[in-house]
Amino acid sequence: MEKTNYEGVIVINATLEDAQIEEIIRNIQEFVKANDGEITAFEKWGRKRLAYPIKKAKSGFYLIYRFIAPPDLIYKLERTFRLDENIFRYLTIKLDKKALAHLKKKEQQEAQAKQINSEETSEAKVDKAVK
Repeated sequence: MEKTNYEGVIVINATLEDAQIEEIIRNIQEFVKANDGEITAFEKWGRKRLAYPIKKAKSGFYLIYRFIAPPDLIYKLERTFRLDENIFRYLTIKLDKKALAHLKKKEQQEAQAKQINSEETSEAKVDKAVK
């Protein structure tokens, strides 16, 4: 079966301990791997205030992840999210060619920025050593 690129956003209950949130993240990773998928990126945005209360909560822990998987995994994954009472909201979208190109360009720009910052830092260290 052909694999497709996806991106997902999850809002987790922010009242959980950090260890419990990490356990939820680890369970997601294991579930995707067990169902012939591969997670390519994780972005933890952390605890943020919600625009409106969800289940009487005013804040949530935001997690964005990208993965490659067969299309039938999405139904299974979202069913798992639906059954988990600590996951308030979730959204999974299929990434098209334009979105993938944009993400690749963004990654290249970030890599260049890191390289420039590391070069400036090393030059500053050399300048301090010379003085």
